[in-house]
Amino acid sequence: MNFNFKKKFGQNFLQDKNVIRDIVQAINPGRNDLVIEIGPGAGALTKLLSEIGCNVLCYEIDVDAHAYLDKYETDHLKVVYDDFLSRDIKSDIKDIRYDNLYIIGNLPYYITTPIIMHIIESQLSVKEMVFMVQKEVAVRFSALPGSSEYGSISVFLNYFFDIKKLFIVNRSKFYPVPNVDSAVIKFIAKNNSLDVDFNKFNRIVKDVFRFKRKNIRNNMKEYDLVKLESILSLHGFSLSSRAEELSYEVFVDIANKY
Repeated sequence: MNFNFKKKFGQNFLQDKNVIRDIVQAINPGRNDLVIEIGPGAGALTKLLSEIGCNVLCYEIDVDAHAYLDKYETDHLKVVYDDFLSRDIKSDIKDIRYDNLYIIGNLPYYITTPIIMHIIESQLSVKEMVFMVQKEVAVRFSALPGSSEYGSISVFLNYFFDIKKLFIVNRSKFYPVPNVDSAVIKFIAKNNSLDVDFNKFNRIVKDVFRFKRKNIRNNMKEYDLVKLESILSLHGFSLSSRAEELSYEVFVDIANKY
């Protein structure tokens, strides 16, 4: 591929057409849906999306990708050459009419979490998201309470989404070849009935996970520990419990009652 790869953008392009097809089929958008693609690069996923005929909005930070992506632009497919993390996504899509919103992408490993948090904080009505991420990151995102991989990001994501690891993609399927294998992971939006002040929820989760090896008492010393333990006890936990034992529902209850 005659592409000027830039290490600063974490560019590793997927070459396997079967994997590319499987990623697009994992969301299976209709013609009246909108798909946001993050980091289209040379357009492997973009090409398939253009053939479906749905509305597509791509965000590409590398202006050199013009040479590959210009041929796919139509009235229904637009490319924004800018940093996705700096965009007001709601504003970008406000004039597009669609039934369902999907987000898809082969995400640069070094900014996977900031990208997903930007989507959450943008408060988009996303139906499903399918991303290619580093295999170890996929394990962390989909981790359940009680596992060693379960962390604050697992809590946040499990509040908003049901998460499924779909399949592993060997590093040999990319060019340039990265140092790690990847995984395709699917996020299905929850109709969550558990309302919570997100800023408070966010702060409490981060505080409880401040030091992974310490228990809740040691991580939450500045809190009213008597009140905190009374809430924990309702769920069968105590100040001696560790953060990775608590489901997102417990964190929501703490945020609402503390």
